Amino acid sequence: MQAATRRRILIIAVFAAVIISLVYGFMPKSVPVDLVRAVRGPMNMTIEEEGKTRVKDRFVVSAPVSGYMRRIDLEVGAVIKKGQVVAVLEPLRSGVLDPRSRAEAEASVAAAQSALNSAEEKARAATADAEYSRKSLVRQKKLYELGYIARDNYEQAETEMARSEANRLASEAAVKSSRAELARCRATLRYSAAEGAVDRERIIAVRAPVEGRVLKLQRESEGAVNTGDPLVDIGNPGLIEVKVEVLSADAVMIKTGTPVLFERWGGDVPLSGVVRIVEPEAFTKVSSLGVEEQRVLVIADITSVSEEWKRLGDGYRVEAKFIIWEGKDVFQVPVSSLFRKGDGWAVFVNDNGRARMKAVSVGHRNGLVAEVFSGLSEGQEVIVHPDDAVSDGVRIRARQKK
Repeated sequence: MQAATRRRILIIAVFAAVIISLVYGFMPKSVPVDLVRAVRGPMNMTIEEEGKTRVKDRFVVSAPVSGYMRRIDLEVGAVIKKGQVVAVLEPLRSGVLDPRSRAEAEASVAAAQSALNSAEEKARAATADAEYSRKSLVRQKKLYELGYIARDNYEQAETEMARSEANRLASEAAVKSSRAELARCRATLRYSAAEGAVDRERIIAVRAPVEGRVLKLQRESEGAVNTGDPLVDIGNPGLIEVKVEVLSADAVMIKTGTPVLFERWGGDVPLSGVVRIVEPEAFTKVSSLGVEEQRVLVIADITSVSEEWKRLGDGYRVEAKFIIWEGKDVFQVPVSSLFRKGDGWAVFVNDNGRARMKAVSVGHRNGLVAEVFSGLSEGQEVIVHPDDAVSDGVRIRARQKK
């Protein structure tokens, strides 16, 4: 009897263990989640873009006329005073004559020399004729006054005298013209680049319009320049501003006076600044992914002490963070805890080990946290990154942090 009782108790115990195991196996297990408390603290909304520094007043000194520029002896960073000579221009050099052109030029000189000799001989002959006509007129005038010749003969002598004088003047003019032609032909040979430099002292000094430093040498070596060619960039590197290309959709939220933080500029702490200009016109720019974007140029001034950023120069890269909204004591939760419920937002909170869905009213949001107006109380734990395993009423447990 005792053996039968023990066997019955053993069978009942085995069946009870099996039933308990089945019940435990089918019971829903708690879901591991990450929990974060809803707290109050500072919060801001920012727009972040890459920017570049630039000198506020940059002067590009260009060539006023075409000429041959001498080598510029200045170095980048050199101190420049107002009115200081930064470049010197000489007259443009002539070309080099090839053998045929040189032979033609020498033949032209010989021909011009012969024409000059002929004109000089004709001038001497015309001078002699004019002298003879003058003496003849003197004799004819005396005879006419004494009544030995008719008036017609005297007038013919006057006419001949005038004609001879005109021929003399014309011959002298022909001599001058021949000399000028000879000089022109000789100039072709004289001013050839192969004959050496001439007129090197007839120079134009290009002077600095302002005081500053040399920012860039557009041209350093000597050579021919055209009117308007840039030569030297001058500016004051101590007066720097930051230009940032912002998407037009973000630019409408930025206004004059918006505070800016400049990060990743090379220093240990961010630099503070303020927006000075938001340009009214946008421009199209193709992104690295090939997408056309409308961007607006925003100009900001650095307001930090100059000793902190004196190492910055023209064209340096910075990360600009525009603070478009800021709150000192804001009730907030992580953005990753929010999810859509209808037209609003909701979160899962920890209610004694169970997940409870709570509808919340949300205000400002940035990439990390969101402002909460209602639906939560301070100190409540919310679930961040809730997955499909989390639902209203499900058991949860805090995931162990490594």
